[in-house]
Amino acid sequence: MARRPDEEYDYLFKVVLIGDSGVGKSNLLSRFTRNEFCLETVKAQIWDTAGQERYRAITSAYYRGALGALLVYDVTKPTTFENVSRWLKELRDHADSNIVIMLIGNKTDLKHLRAVATEDAQGFAEKEGLSFIETSALEALNVEKAFQTILAEIYRIISKKSLSSDEPAPTSIKEGTTLDVGGQEANTKRPCCSSS
Repeated sequence: MARRPDEEYDYLFKVVLIGDSGVGKSNLLSRFTRNEFCLETVKAQIWDTAGQERYRAITSAYYRGALGALLVYDVTKPTTFENVSRWLKELRDHADSNIVIMLIGNKTDLKHLRAVATEDAQGFAEKEGLSFIETSALEALNVEKAFQTILAEIYRIISKKSLSSDEPAPTSIKEGTTLDVGGQEANTKRPCCSSS
């Protein structure tokens, strides 16, 4: 079955957003739409928990097939940073061991309320082998850079795996593969979030 023109892409990367409720995951997502690398188009399938983390309703199905994860905390709320370890453990328990993980300190626009030092988060990220960036979804600071960075890293890994073998990389999704997204897909070709 041929793809429609609006669905043409060379790679499909699933990236999940995780972190405590209220840290700004949905606002980060609303700032991000579409990315291209080299001359190949990458379709980013970004999944947001839509508040389910409040009820511990996130299951292994949420993480299944994810090639990347953005682990978000609020720089003004130390508890959200303290909970990053728990989120990371859950992610590593349920996701592929090769998943690319980026730690994001969000809400840097609230400078006067900052409670988590950049150095503390950077140290944690280095210790755990994560990339790290601070963002402000409100001011659109580093949001695109965060998504570009994680997608570029996934692309680099997938491309390297494809080059080192005659077969497609095992973590790439083949054309025609159907994914059951259970109504949680945030399609990057149309508005993903609305403010009502």
